[in-house]
Amino acid sequence: MFGVFINCVSVVLGTILGLFAGKKLKDDFKTVVFSCSGLVTTVMGIQMALQAQNMLILLISLLFGGFTGYLLKIEDGVLRLGSSLEKRFSGEGSTESLFAKGFMTASVLFCSGSMSVVGSIQAGTTGELQTILIKSVMDGCMAIVFSSVYGIGVAFSSLTILVYQGFFTLAGSFIEPVLGTAGITALSAAGGILLIMIGLGLLKIKEFKNANYLPALVFAPLLTILISRL
Repeated sequence: MFGVFINCVSVVLGTILGLFAGKKLKDDFKTVVFSCSGLVTTVMGIQMALQAQNMLILLISLLFGGFTGYLLKIEDGVLRLGSSLEKRFSGEGSTESLFAKGFMTASVLFCSGSMSVVGSIQAGTTGELQTILIKSVMDGCMAIVFSSVYGIGVAFSSLTILVYQGFFTLAGSFIEPVLGTAGITALSAAGGILLIMIGLGLLKIKEFKNANYLPALVFAPLLTILISRL
């Protein structure tokens, strides 16, 4: 779990730096930050999505994941969680607040890539921390950018990292053989689509309810494994 804790700390420290930077940034500069973040996030998402070995599986995973997310109202739940955290720590809370939006966006961003899974599994099974340390540096840098716009809510995404990556670290020895390389690649491709959604939102091109598509991260590897065994 040491690597996961480092990842969480990097996000918190990045957020603190971003908060100081954000206070000094004018609105025009914040627009530049949003634009650059949106472009980079979109490119990262495209690179990950293009790793998909079967686009039909990716499409079906997104459809099933989206339908499941909308039925379960995952996005509303995540925003409510962000709002409740804000209310608990600042006395104010709203599902439309920057705090809740920052918490949700950062949580999806930091946990949707293959590095989250691969790095955590490596740390849990072999003690190899290189992947998760590289991810920690990347997440810390992104936290600086995001918190300069969204505020302190980005720091609380470290709780999501702790739970999500902590699970893969502790259960890595059981999960890795089940998912295999193909399953992890499928998960990464689905995560890439989520990053594209975030990027388009940052660029103000199209707003998606990103969290509602999180179940696609489950459907993608499961369908890949199922198809491979048929």
